[in-house]
Amino acid sequence: MGLKNRVVVMKFGGTSVADAAAIQRLARIVADERTRTGRAPVVVVSAMAGVTDALLTLSRVAVGGDRNAVERGVDDLRQRHTDAVAVLVGPSRAAALIELIGHHVEELRAVLTDVSILREASLRSLDGIASTGELLSSRIVAAALAEAGLATAWVDARSVMVTDDSYTCASPLPAPTRDAASRAILPALEAGLIPVLGGYVGATAEGVTTTLGRGGSDYSAAVFAAAIHDLQRGSPHTAAGDAAIEIQIWTDVDGMLTADPQIVDGPRLVPRLSFGEASELAYFGAKVLHPSTILPAVERDIPVRILNSRRPGAAGTLITSRPSSRERPIAAIACKRGITVIEVTSTRMLMAHGFLRRLFEVFERFGTPVDVVTTSEVSVSVTVDDDWNLAAIGGALREFAEVSIERDMAILCVVGDHLRADPRLAVRLLGSLEGFSLQMVSQAASRRNLTVVVHDRDLPGAMTRLHRVWVTEPAEALATTGTSA
Repeated sequence: MGLKNRVVVMKFGGTSVADAAAIQRLARIVADERTRTGRAPVVVVSAMAGVTDALLTLSRVAVGGDRNAVERGVDDLRQRHTDAVAVLVGPSRAAALIELIGHHVEELRAVLTDVSILREASLRSLDGIASTGELLSSRIVAAALAEAGLATAWVDARSVMVTDDSYTCASPLPAPTRDAASRAILPALEAGLIPVLGGYVGATAEGVTTTLGRGGSDYSAAVFAAAIHDLQRGSPHTAAGDAAIEIQIWTDVDGMLTADPQIVDGPRLVPRLSFGEASELAYFGAKVLHPSTILPAVERDIPVRILNSRRPGAAGTLITSRPSSRERPIAAIACKRGITVIEVTSTRMLMAHGFLRRLFEVFERFGTPVDVVTTSEVSVSVTVDDDWNLAAIGGALREFAEVSIERDMAILCVVGDHLRADPRLAVRLLGSLEGFSLQMVSQAASRRNLTVVVHDRDLPGAMTRLHRVWVTEPAEALATTGTSA
């Protein structure tokens, strides 16, 4: 086959591999993609829905020393996966597959036993535990595809995804990963096989198992696609800048929506987004796409599609580098709940040299990322969504400033490339929120988003109003601004 063929990296999330029926749908989708488009699939899968949470719960149970509960939990996980095998795979493949599943399960049991004896789980141990879900699901998916008549090759993601040793949140190393992909993924593609890998999982250069953090399966798919893209560019079959590859994120919704359907009734599908819009929406709470996914795609101009594995005929959302042409003035609205606002006031030091550096060093010291920042003459306000070290952060800040902390807040973010073209839109958007108490207002340097912070109790009403005015009925809003889409 060779690298001259177009490649599609197809990532299937936990709900798309939740059980035997879901995996059978997956097999039909992969077969249809190969037949209909002629592209060579690379399949990346998450753990079965709920399995990673169950594994992390088992790690906590093991720390508590309840060996019996650990044994029951491990046996339940084995049973769930072997039940799927019984439906998906015929007798000729089932015995070998169940043996492989047993091998992974016994490795899990051994790590959990060590944790229960020590009453302590290191980050390295947690990665060994959490990685089991993807190792099991990828084994089963590879066998199911083979059973469906598709020639496959199971590839241990730990042999391809080379990372640093930041356990539980490891960062991929692009050059070693590309070299590993040339040895493990490309030979399978060139042999006409479909490589199947677990997402989320990697290993250090020394071979120690790591994970990329929650939501990391999306990131894995993008990293693998980037590696293949780079190898294609070095291929004599692929002209520079013309590497033919696409990323598909298969989930349980039709694509990116104009708002959170749990908050707003009747949100609409967004058929097309720019990379910039998608990045903003992912960062500010749109759960369909992991924020890191877009980064390798942006760097290489690799298109990303979000598709529904339960409705494979739906058009989905296409994300590319090109600004999308739309009649609506905004692309979508995203939100984050459970936010804390920290206001730091210092009439004496705010504008003094080094004050802001000292302030943000506190958050760095406690490993707490900041989402939104606003400043005034005498204060700096920031939002955080991780309040684990909030008391310590407040104490450190009070060493040099006055501090007030307000919980139960929410971030509401309006995203659209049109915001960059017409600054009047931002003014009118804020006007649409008349009657709501806006605690913070921020517009990023890209001017692609307008972000406000409101009380969490006000979020549903504020988001619903913005959606009605600017998505459901944009013509009236545009006429008021004198803006054309």
